[in-house]
Amino acid sequence: MREPDTSVPHSARIWNYWMGGKDNYEVDRAAGDAYLALAPQIATMARESRKYLIRAVTHLTRDLGVRQFLDIGTGLPTYDNTHQVAQRIAPGASVVYVDNDPIVLTHAAALLPGTPESVTTYINGDLHDPEAILDAVGEILDFRAPVALMLMGILGHIQDFGEAQAIVRRLQAALPSGSYFVHYDSVGVDDDLTKAQEGYDDTGAVPYVLRTPEQITTFYEGLDLLAPGIVSCPLWRPDPGTSPEPTDIYGGVAGKP
Repeated sequence: MREPDTSVPHSARIWNYWMGGKDNYEVDRAAGDAYLALAPQIATMARESRKYLIRAVTHLTRDLGVRQFLDIGTGLPTYDNTHQVAQRIAPGASVVYVDNDPIVLTHAAALLPGTPESVTTYINGDLHDPEAILDAVGEILDFRAPVALMLMGILGHIQDFGEAQAIVRRLQAALPSGSYFVHYDSVGVDDDLTKAQEGYDDTGAVPYVLRTPEQITTFYEGLDLLAPGIVSCPLWRPDPGTSPEPTDIYGGVAGKP
């Protein structure tokens, strides 16, 4: 496994920094601070994305009975990762994480322990090659039973929109009926956020495309959206007693007929 490149910022490490994590380098903190100076809402977006993941996985596990999760492009482990949320509710839930960032993979050992009844594992895979991911995951998860496919903040790294759509379609096609698609991505509706993203892309890091909400809706075609649909993530089934404010990160949960 190649060593992490600490000479250029990396999105997974910067996201970790914005969420208050410790697994980042000075180059990541500098890039993160430069982004924050232009678009301070990005820190809120990072934190809200994790809260959304927690609510979505809780609903899928507790209310819909899902026991298998395929989390692609998961990024660095922080708090309340997918397997921790799911296995608190259902100790036998199985989670497969997929990533190709060396620093993420080096942290996999700390993430792997789940429960005695479950499977929690990491595989090295690239979203650009969905066939290889499906081949590897097919040895671990049972695709005769429902699987929750999670693409959380990763599709913006697929530069070509048509390719992103094709990847999503291929992964969804492999899911059995009764499965679910869970997703979020940042959207480019705010000028400050767009400017900050352009500055980040110029650092030499892997660029991230801020798409429109309309483009994001195409990832859900042919699926049955759960209420409230595709919305700003803080507005997706917020916890009782809270008063969430929308931010520039959109997602939803949809079932496969």
